[in-house]
This record gives sequence, C-alpha cells and structure tokens, in this order.
Amino acid sequence: MDPKFEPLFTPWKVGNVEIKNRIVLCPMGGTSLFGWMEPNHFDKEAAHFFLERAKNNVGLIIPGIAPIKDTIGGRWLWKNKKMFRDLKIFMDEIHKTGAKLFVQMTAGMGRSWAITDHLVMLHNNPLLHALAKPIIDVQYQSASPSELPSRWSDKVMCREITLQEIREIIDGFAKTAKLCMDAGVDGVEVHAVHEGYLLDQFTMEYTNKRTDEYGGSFENRYRFPVEIVQAIKETCGKDFPVSLRYSAVSKMKDFRYGALPGEDYTEVGRDLEESEKAVKYLQDAGYDMLNADNGTYDSWYWAHPPMYMPKNCNLEDVAHIKKFVDIPVVCAGRMEPEVGAEAIAEGRIDGAGFARQFLADGEWVTKLIEDRLDDIRPCICCHNACFNFSHYKGVANDQSIYDAAHIARCVLDPRTMQSKKYKIIPTANSKKIAVIGGGIGGMETAIVAAKRGHTVTLYEKGDELGGVFNWAAVPSFKEKDRELLTWYQREIAKYPKIEIRLNTEIKDIDALDADEIVVATGAKSIRLPVKGFEKGIEAIEYLSGEKKVGENVVIIGGGLTGCEIAYELYLKGKKPAIVEMKQDLIAVTGVCLANSSYLRDFFKTYEVPVYLETKLKEILDDGVLVTDKDGKDFKIEADSVILSVGYKPMPLQGSGSRGKTVGDAVKVGNLRTVIWSAWDVGMKL
Repeated sequence: MDPKFEPLFTPWKVGNVEIKNRIVLCPMGGTSLFGWMEPNHFDKEAAHFFLERAKNNVGLIIPGIAPIKDTIGGRWLWKNKKMFRDLKIFMDEIHKTGAKLFVQMTAGMGRSWAITDHLVMLHNNPLLHALAKPIIDVQYQSASPSELPSRWSDKVMCREITLQEIREIIDGFAKTAKLCMDAGVDGVEVHAVHEGYLLDQFTMEYTNKRTDEYGGSFENRYRFPVEIVQAIKETCGKDFPVSLRYSAVSKMKDFRYGALPGEDYTEVGRDLEESEKAVKYLQDAGYDMLNADNGTYDSWYWAHPPMYMPKNCNLEDVAHIKKFVDIPVVCAGRMEPEVGAEAIAEGRIDGAGFARQFLADGEWVTKLIEDRLDDIRPCICCHNACFNFSHYKGVANDQSIYDAAHIARCVLDPRTMQSKKYKIIPTANSKKIAVIGGGIGGMETAIVAAKRGHTVTLYEKGDELGGVFNWAAVPSFKEKDRELLTWYQREIAKYPKIEIRLNTEIKDIDALDADEIVVATGAKSIRLPVKGFEKGIEAIEYLSGEKKVGENVVIIGGGLTGCEIAYELYLKGKKPAIVEMKQDLIAVTGVCLANSSYLRDFFKTYEVPVYLETKLKEILDDGVLVTDKDGKDFKIEADSVILSVGYKPMPLQGSGSRGKTVGDAVKVGNLRTVIWSAWDVGMKL
C-alpha cells in the first residue's frame, strides 16, 4: 500500500467502540437492513451487500435509512421482533470480518419526501387519501415542522406534524435502538439534522414556524434531535454509541434554490456560525459522532455531489466544525482517499466517508490496500441507478415505481443490490461470440461473455475502443468518465479469450465465423427538418474537436447533453444560450434532481439565457430563428449553433435474424440501459 493512504488504516473510537480503520461506508437510501419502500423485514439483499464489503476491509458500515415507522403499512420497526433475531445472526457474521456496523434510523423526510404525481393525488384528495391511508399515509410521510411547500411538487403543502406524533417518534427511536443493541449492533445513527430532512427542518428558522416548545428559540428548534438521543441513552445506557447525520451548512438561498460552490450568497438555512454552536450543543446532549457533509434537498448537489461539484466539496466546512467538538467527525462528499488520509493525519477529521464508490466497486478498499488502484472501477457520480429521483417543472418525482422501490443499485455493476438477478454463471457450452461495436455496450458484453468462458471477437470500425463515450467524457468535469474508459481498456485486456479487431467495419454478419453475434452499434444523431440545419454543428462534432465554435453559441436542445455542453462552454469563457421545446431543462426520467438542479441553478445564478417552450425554425448564418409558445418568431444571434436534439438507434442492417442487440442500438437510453442490457444478453449467450 502506498504510504500516503496509511492514516486511513489507523484505529479510532466512537464512544467505547474501537473501529479498525477510518474508512466509513456511509448510508445510502435503499440499503436499509430493514427493507426499503415495503413493510419492514430483514433484507437479505442488503445484508449480502454489506457482508461482502465488510470482507473487503471496511472499518465502519452504516446502512441506509430505516424509517422508524414504515412507509408502506405504517408498522413501527420495534414491533417486528423476528427481524431483530435475524439481525443478530447477521451481526455475528459482520463481526467475524472485524468491521463494525451502526444502524441508521430516520424520523422522516418532511417536505423533502420525494412525492410522485400519483401520490400528489392521494395527498390532496380527501377521499383517495382516506382509502389509501392504511397502505400509505402520504400526509404523515410529508408532515413537517410547520406547513411548508413540498420540495417536489408545487401542488402540495405539507401539514404540520403534531406533538403526539413527535413523542411517538422519539419513543420509537429508543425502542428500536434497544433492539439493535440487543442484536449486537455496535451503535445507531439518528437521521438526520442533515440534508433538509424532518429533524433538519425543525432546526432551521426558515422552515420552523412553530410556537410550541419545538419552535422559536435555538434550544427549541434543536429539541427534537436532543430528546431523541436522550431517550436512546436512557434506554440503552450512556455507553451505547449514537451518531448523528449532520449538515454543517444548508447551502440554501430559498426553497428549491441552492448555493453553488464559491458563491457569495445569503444563507437562509443553517450557516457556519450557527453550526459552531449547534455541534457543541448536540455533543453535550449525548451524540458520540457527527457523520457530516452539507446541503439540503434544495441544494441537493452538496449531499449527493454530481460530477459538476468539486472533489472533497464538503471537507472545509466539516473540518471547521470539528474545532468545536470533542467527538469524532466523519466527512463525506466526493472524498478522495488520499485527501481523506491527509485530513485525518492533520487531525482535521476523524473518518473519511465513502458511499457510491462502494456501489461501483465493492472491493475498492482491498484493491487500495494491495496497491491495485488501476483496478478500481470509479463511480462516475451519475445517480442513474442509485438515486434517480427526477424532477422538472410540471412533474413531481418522475420515477417509476420499480425504481422507487429499488434504489441503491449501480449503473456500472448491475450485480449491486441485485445479486440474484445478475451474476456470472460459467457456461457448460463454450461458444465463439462475435460482438460488433467497441463502445461501452460492446466491451461490457465481451467481458461478461469471457468471464462465463466464451471466446469473443470484438469488432470496432474505429481506431479505439469506447465509442461515443470517448466524446461524452471530453468536458473538463468528466474526469471520472475518462477514468472509467481507462478502466475498461485495462479490464478488457485481462481476458485472453477476447480478441479485439480495430479498424474493422462489419457490413455482413452472415460472413462472420461465430456461434452467436451481438450487435452493439449504438445510435446516431437525429436530424430536424428545418431550414439551414446543415449549418449547425452536431454535439459529437463539437465534443470530438472536429468543429470549433465561436464566442456566442446557441445550443439547440436542453436535455442533459445540451446542458452539459452549455455548462462547459461557460466554464471556457464562452457565452452559451439554450433553446428547449419543453417547459424545463433536462425534463426526462432517470436524471437525478441532484444533477439536474445543479445545472438549472448554475444557469439561473450566472444568467445564462435559457429559452423554454421554444422551437427552432431556421438556422441562419449569424444565429437562429425560433418560435416561442405564443407562436411569435424571434432571432437569437450567434457565431455558432450546436445541435443536441437526441439520437435514434443505429442497428446493423440485416442483424435481426442472427444477432442479439444491446444498448442504444435497441433503444436510446443512458449508460445504465447500455450496461444492464449487455448483462441481460451476455448472461444468456
């Protein structure tokens, strides 16, 4: 192991519990040991996930949130005694690895609950709400300190939670913590004065307008989390560790409007000055650790950093609040192991928190110890499978029910939290497999097939592997995408059963000497039937450097690619403008609000022109002619026009009879659909 990482592998204590190293697997929604979006039970898939990572040298594991009261069915956690008997057996296995585990419990989400349009109906219609209440009580789930607007829907006002409900939640924490302790759990974590969840909403004047003992003064606003830890300590004893998930700074300018890194703004949530006082107050109340970052759902990109956020984005604020407490402080948020190690060595933090990297590669800590850094598959911060809560104007949470019930999976490794569905089963009948197309889909198919024991020939018409992902990874903020491409190059070279043929275009698949053929030829750009379309520059032409742009650039298409191009142009000092037909930017399913809201907030803050509900009519020599929603034509002057209006599948001609097709060649999607479809095909070859 490189000596620079050694501080990560020193022991430390939370209360009286000694932890073997400083690497903390931070909680992620969907990884609860008690299930997620379903009646509580001992979740074997989550248990498998954590045990595999415990065997790979994690120090402290904190599973994702377990609602004290079920989202579905409304049963309290402490009422399911069998679940805790199963937990005891699991904890015995965890402890054999030397890892420690804290169970995280949540009081609730308040206005941050990711309500869908269907749930909006249940919330607002008294009859429907009454009918659905025994199954899902939407008004309870979104109950907040005061009447507040939902983060997700402008049609929903969240009701004020009652004193009786507060007292039941406090009691539920204490009873559940005792059952966890008796099951051998090493500690619990209270969720959360963090990320704008229910307890966090209580602490902020901006969201807490109560006039009872839980509102008004500093002490009253922090009373709820204080009474929770006091109840746990009274029930479990003062030596049972209780961690608190905590946000140092809210990074919030208004409801649904966050503060960007480096921005000079007025904080409406918790600022650093209040945090200095709050952390000491919470420590004195009984908390034994702060598991910290920044942000709320209104500035979600701090707690769930997309690729646009700086690495180690929360470290400075978290290191600052450590000065005011004596208990251990963990920092999370795009943490780099070497930076975390340095901060620990300097005494600025006590533990380095990592989350989604554990989804992308469950063995990454072992690989770091063994000095195999190049073998670590990087998390690319896309959130497309682990947390794809999508939101845009006119739609609350545009997420399928299936995805809502199955978050914490991974774009890059479909086996994550899906170990029964996706797995490598060696073949009993080795075949010759031809894969046409050397993009991500083709490479992933080849690797899966080779792992199963097949012999693969991978054909790529260009002179390098990677396909269009090579150009998608060009922007300055896509360094993790570029690392992923490097990882693929290294990974595919490990398999002698994969032969790579570059500069080889296949036009007749019937001529191939193969038992099975997989077509992974991707997609091609859509061409709009508008005058002057040929004067535009395709997104790929710009990203690849084939064509240059001037100072003033109009981007046609405000989807994710168009917005990322506009963002990159702004960072380069250009003057972009976006034209989009829909009523919001990135109005698509599958793109996490943490990612999309960063870009929307960036364009709003830095006054990048955005023309919504506007159609392209003509591309001119000096700009574009567009039509607004009222049918009025107007001109936007520009030196260059970039076209990002979508793609359509480009399957190989004549491949239907023999070939199996994967990825965008079947249906245009994202990296998740490409990689998962490669597994769907590869497992059946």
